[in-house]
Amino acid sequence: MSDGQRQGVAEARRVVVKVGSSSLTTAIGGIDPERVRELVDDLAGVRLAGREVVLVSSGAIAAGLAPLALKTRPRDLATQQAAASVGQGLLMGHYTAMFADHDLGVGQVLLTVGDVTRRGNYHNAYRTLGRLLELGIVPIVNENDTVATHEIRFGDNDRLAALVAHLVHADALILLSDVDALYSSSPSKPGARRIDEVRSDDDLEGVDISARGSRIGTGGMITKVEAARIATSAGIPTVLASADRAEAALAGEPVGTLFHPTGKRRPTRLLWLKHASAARGELILDAGAVRAVVERKASLLPAGVTGINGAFTVGEPVDLVAPDGSVIGRGLVNYDSDELPGLLGRNTADLAAERGPGYDRTVVHRDALVLL
Repeated sequence: MSDGQRQGVAEARRVVVKVGSSSLTTAIGGIDPERVRELVDDLAGVRLAGREVVLVSSGAIAAGLAPLALKTRPRDLATQQAAASVGQGLLMGHYTAMFADHDLGVGQVLLTVGDVTRRGNYHNAYRTLGRLLELGIVPIVNENDTVATHEIRFGDNDRLAALVAHLVHADALILLSDVDALYSSSPSKPGARRIDEVRSDDDLEGVDISARGSRIGTGGMITKVEAARIATSAGIPTVLASADRAEAALAGEPVGTLFHPTGKRRPTRLLWLKHASAARGELILDAGAVRAVVERKASLLPAGVTGINGAFTVGEPVDLVAPDGSVIGRGLVNYDSDELPGLLGRNTADLAAERGPGYDRTVVHRDALVLL
């Protein structure tokens, strides 16, 4: 099973590779050209061998620290955005020049949460990335830190990479870090045990992934494990390895930690809905509606809704809340919040007869709903 999964990674026709800030920059925050070149050489070799590569690259904010005479990553949003503005161009300049040495072109793709949670936007992102790959270009993806806010951002590029892997129908995801694998606790602690494979959450029992990332980056092991969960739940094998073992990881060699697929590919918008959306409001369900949604995988009808919280419009994500206050799911709502109060608890046939055929629709259709 393990050899088969590693071979699958080695033969992946389309692969997403994510690299963290600490693997690209110096300890004080400037870009380290040698480290960038080593990564580019590895990825260029894969691309020239006929495989498609999408690079999700951190490093914009970190690259902007030294030019702005900042010693550590700023905490305030405005300075982070300023550093990203300065650093993103520097980072892309290095990538452009180094891939050009291999006669390969690159294309910059900056994404925000809105680009992958709104259906029309993520279709645009899919078309752009797909066309770049068709043209032989290496897409380089990053969060658009210059405009993202604390409330609407991915927060780390590990999760972004997992979502991009699903978006482009990747066959494998490689998460590169300054740590060579997943360990049972911080590798610096005595007795820390290296974990070579993860087949399910059972293999993570007792594993401490709470350590924060470097002072240059934003992530840590917890974000990488979460990214692996997202990707593997959609059928994408994931390898966590150190950046200096990128070539070996892409070749399917037994390096790093291999996360086995735990599920199968699902509609892209449902993955976005579960992992990249923020609820704009809540629908309070009665016990019967909870059973219908959870056990029978049914759509949510007005008759099963007892109350609403928040202001939202058609097509926005809302949480589905059980009578005890627990959130059981998230879905795209088919009514504005100001329409719903007069419909709650009522039969759709009665509503259609009274108000017209447009009112026989579901509140949340089962095809636009995920259980949490």
